[in-house]
Amino acid sequence: MLVALFHNSVFSLLLHRFAVSVGYWKDPYIQYFVRQAKERKAPEINRGYYARVHGVSYLIKAFLEKTECNCQIVNLGAGMDTLFWRLKDENLLPRKYFEVDFPMIVARKIHNIKSKPPLSKPIMESHSGDSLLIDSHSLDSSRYSIVGADLRCSSDLEEKLKKHGLDVHLPTLLVAECVLVYMTPQQSANLLRWAASTFPVAMVINYEQVNMGDRFGQIMIENLQRRQCNLAGVELCSSLDSQRERLLANGWEDARAIDMMKVYSFLPQADVKRIEALEFLDEKELFEQLMQHYCICWASKDSSNLGLANIDF
Repeated sequence: MLVALFHNSVFSLLLHRFAVSVGYWKDPYIQYFVRQAKERKAPEINRGYYARVHGVSYLIKAFLEKTECNCQIVNLGAGMDTLFWRLKDENLLPRKYFEVDFPMIVARKIHNIKSKPPLSKPIMESHSGDSLLIDSHSLDSSRYSIVGADLRCSSDLEEKLKKHGLDVHLPTLLVAECVLVYMTPQQSANLLRWAASTFPVAMVINYEQVNMGDRFGQIMIENLQRRQCNLAGVELCSSLDSQRERLLANGWEDARAIDMMKVYSFLPQADVKRIEALEFLDEKELFEQLMQHYCICWASKDSSNLGLANIDF
């Protein structure tokens, strides 16, 4: 499973890097984690990635606004994500930003950070105090931590996060992008239940597949299986309702789920027009099908009445 996830993470990185190089959005940090892809990626894939990045980012920024950045973010299965650096550039850093992934993936990310000053410098700039820890499997500064852990073991995860300064009383945003689907339904339920019972004020964002019971969904599953990627939790991706119900059944409130075609329609239309002019899209129907098979779901718990239930597109 780990090797398959690692290869899938690299594949996703290449898609991200290519879309940035064409001009879909700006990310000056992705170049330090992956080389430019040699072959072009299909326009429908690039537009889909654009919608994913902007859709997830919209909800993250809405949470940061509601909490006035007096919060923490836990990015689950973060891989080579560059969100910490991008938030710092926009003066939107939470009180602390945590990333969690398998130790093998964490080791690679830390190696890149240590060897690339444009990555390490912003971490040093945001750090206060003297206890900056960096070894091969973890990094801990006052504003940014990377933790090597297995998301399938909540007690180990909590222990490692607390060791790096997790504050369960602080409003907490958990982000999972194409992560829960690789866990069995029981494993992802345990993780979601742990989060809901640990943080009194929290929000969770989950981006992954949906409507996977139809023929198009079956083709997607077969394509991933050819890359040795087994979607252990795909049964929970049968509909938007099943995605919402999973969150509600595990202690979350005000759960919502929308497919990516809808997200795409909610994004600022001037920018959508700009990116649609970047590449000619021949397969409009394929693009729509693809977008109807991914979704963003989010839910909250808000004992402090910060208005998290009102976050929406």
